[in-house]
Amino acid sequence: MEKLIDKLKRRSFLVVGRAGMDFYAEPPGTVLEEADSFSAHVGGSAANTAVALARLGCAAEVVTCVSDDAVGRFATARLARFGVGTKYCRSVAGEARNSLAVVETRLENCQSVIYRNGAADFDMGLGDVESLDYAAAGGVILSGTALAAEPSRSAIFRAIELARAAGTPVIIDMDYRPYSWVSQEEAAEVYTRAIEHCDLVIGNDVEFNVAAGPGQDGFEHARSLLQGFPSLVVYKMGERGSVTFTETGSFETGIYPVRALKPTGAGDAFMGGFLAGLADGLSPKDAVRQGSASAAIVVTRVSCSTAMPDPKELADFVSAHPILSSQETTAPGEHHAHCPV
Repeated sequence: MEKLIDKLKRRSFLVVGRAGMDFYAEPPGTVLEEADSFSAHVGGSAANTAVALARLGCAAEVVTCVSDDAVGRFATARLARFGVGTKYCRSVAGEARNSLAVVETRLENCQSVIYRNGAADFDMGLGDVESLDYAAAGGVILSGTALAAEPSRSAIFRAIELARAAGTPVIIDMDYRPYSWVSQEEAAEVYTRAIEHCDLVIGNDVEFNVAAGPGQDGFEHARSLLQGFPSLVVYKMGERGSVTFTETGSFETGIYPVRALKPTGAGDAFMGGFLAGLADGLSPKDAVRQGSASAAIVVTRVSCSTAMPDPKELADFVSAHPILSSQETTAPGEHHAHCPV
């Protein structure tokens, strides 16, 4: 694990996955069917994570394919505005289209409608990942959704191979989206092949249950990964906090209860805050707490990417909010920071 963290201290990341457009019904609390206006933001797991890292002072390059149209150009322009690199965002012509999420900013019965037909990011191929400078990166972050279809799936496995050859840590956010997969059985088989070559694995209880396979226990599956290549595994459990498994043992982390506006964005914010913390020299325990704080902030704001905190906002939040122990629960109307989004 020490070797993993030393590499992350380069504070430079390649983030491989999807970037798209998010429409949020305005004002907050409006249901989609009644909305007269929407605010537009860059979205998608890789994009959100890269923005989170950039906001916390890390260098981040998004590796993806975007549609060769105004929506694709919107996504890359917004990433650049956040200081995220876009030189590895390849435009795809034809019928490929960027992902579009139409979302509500409300906590109860929050509707999120995702358009993924002909998704441009699934067009990412071997050429897109073979041109990357893995040796110069502090870490390669993979979004698990990119494993759901070809040629993106083969590109992800090639990226893992090249990063391993360069001695660069590989981090995977399982990011399971059932509508992208043929079946849970296929997802379990593909996730297993990818995870066994990654240094750091992050997922929630639902995602680890999928990876474990039918009838298997996700928690025990997460614990068992330390017998293979991964040296750090974070198992997120919603309002029960998280458990982090390391080569020397495990520890539980509680949550920052907040009065949330929405349930979306927490996972990407956690990833960014956690990795930025490790890159800045925090211990794994303190880095998990920073990730939890980042997630808690994001669910109190409209959007995901635009909501990512900067270092001062994060420090002010941590100083003003106590973290609950893993045995405590949130009060009515409050929301946990590790929601499975």
